[in-house]
Amino acid sequence: MNEFIQKYAGVVIGILSGFDRVLFRGTLRNLCFAEGMGLYLGVNKVLLKEAGTHFDQVSERVKAASVRKAEEQKRPVIYLRSSDVSKEAEALKIAARDGVCVLTCVEPCWSFQIERNREAKRLILKRAFRKCLHHYHYWLHPQWGLMHARLQTWFPFGMQVCLNGREGLAKSLDRAGVGYEKRDNCFTWLDDVERAQALADEQLKTDWGGLLDGLALEANPDLKAALGKFTSRYYWSTHQSEWATDVMFKSAAELGRLYPALVRHGMLGFNSPDVLRFLGHVVKRDGGIPAREQREISSSFLQRVEGVRVKHRAGMNSVKMYDKQGSVLRVETTINDATVFKVFRPKEGGPEEDKKWRTLRQGVADLHRRAEVSDACNARYLKALAAVEDEQKLEDCLSELSRATMETNGRRARALNVFGEDGRVLNEVGRGEFAINGFRNGDLQRGLFEKTAETQAERKQRSGKVTRLLRLLKAHKLIKKVPKTHRYHLTEKGRLAVTALSIAKQSSIKKLNELAA
Repeated sequence: MNEFIQKYAGVVIGILSGFDRVLFRGTLRNLCFAEGMGLYLGVNKVLLKEAGTHFDQVSERVKAASVRKAEEQKRPVIYLRSSDVSKEAEALKIAARDGVCVLTCVEPCWSFQIERNREAKRLILKRAFRKCLHHYHYWLHPQWGLMHARLQTWFPFGMQVCLNGREGLAKSLDRAGVGYEKRDNCFTWLDDVERAQALADEQLKTDWGGLLDGLALEANPDLKAALGKFTSRYYWSTHQSEWATDVMFKSAAELGRLYPALVRHGMLGFNSPDVLRFLGHVVKRDGGIPAREQREISSSFLQRVEGVRVKHRAGMNSVKMYDKQGSVLRVETTINDATVFKVFRPKEGGPEEDKKWRTLRQGVADLHRRAEVSDACNARYLKALAAVEDEQKLEDCLSELSRATMETNGRRARALNVFGEDGRVLNEVGRGEFAINGFRNGDLQRGLFEKTAETQAERKQRSGKVTRLLRLLKAHKLIKKVPKTHRYHLTEKGRLAVTALSIAKQSSIKKLNELAA
């Protein structure tokens, strides 16, 4: 990270690292399996034949208490007819008009159902995927800003709480009297960067259990009474965390000049072992991937509302880069699976002095270590980006392809029309799923032709056309054949051309005309 900042110190205001979006999951662990539910029914003296009615009664009690709490706080309660509606977008519209709210919607969930076992001639309780009403409680929290909790209103009453670290930092900056400019969920300017970073670091000292228990009580205030003689409390785990490192540039023009080279380097300069290394995993001494590594590793390029995004993924975790609000370069590590990392801790239930490097847990107890791991991932990625040389232009990457070349057998190969039909072929061979295993004639056929060939003659015709296209790309040294297979890989020149073309498509019409001339 320091190498990147030192290299671009003249055009960078500062750098800020901290949590972006964090999603917590609250689970009543002794109610999440059939045996636990059976124990609950036994403690409350409810027969299985009466369980359905009992479950409905408890659910109605939980719903009423949840809504009553919201109504007492003058928060509107609105039912959404479709689960496809963006809850956050709807809540933001309502917040501008009425303040915070509660949105209710029927959505799929894991729950339980009673079934008749005809062989055993008795009823059984089993876990099942079904639908029930969910309550989305939105608040303007004094410490964390706009946040929400999602309550499943039927057994086992699971809960999710989502907050945004940047929203919380804005609240802290207001209390500390530090000036800033914030757009969406990133800061484009800070009056005191060091003070802002110190306040972001303070978030790691949060009593997460106390905070989340309090929010659970707001959304589900009658749970303890509703469970009767059965005792249960929420266990909190970090379902997903996003740790963002924002490099704030002095102007959008400065980042705009550099960013195409960063994107090109991100797509062409990093291979699968690099992705593993960024995410803190071991690779072989020769740079290869360990044989035990079974996760899917991929890189992708995408135009998003926030900006142009490059994403590298290993299994369920990822590190990505994109330009936000014109002048902010964001590198962000997202962790969905914490178990692939390690933390120095004692064994659960074991003596405190018996500390070893053990599996990083999903629970909030290891959230501080999760932040350390994520920050190190971002630092490794930025350090790798410091090697970027940004002098090469898109015209240089593509102009050579607009001239005819020669095949190895001496035959002339025509020029490529990269902004026409040939550009579509380049886009196809540059798809992320081909990055590791390569592509074959049939793979390109499926992407280039909308409908399946109906006759043998048509299939032969298509195969021949794609073969000629592959020979053309090979003549321009954009692809190479994998020995003893029918597969092809992009060469370094090919990856450069594919990435340059993707960037060029985001440019203005004037720029495209210049490239095509």
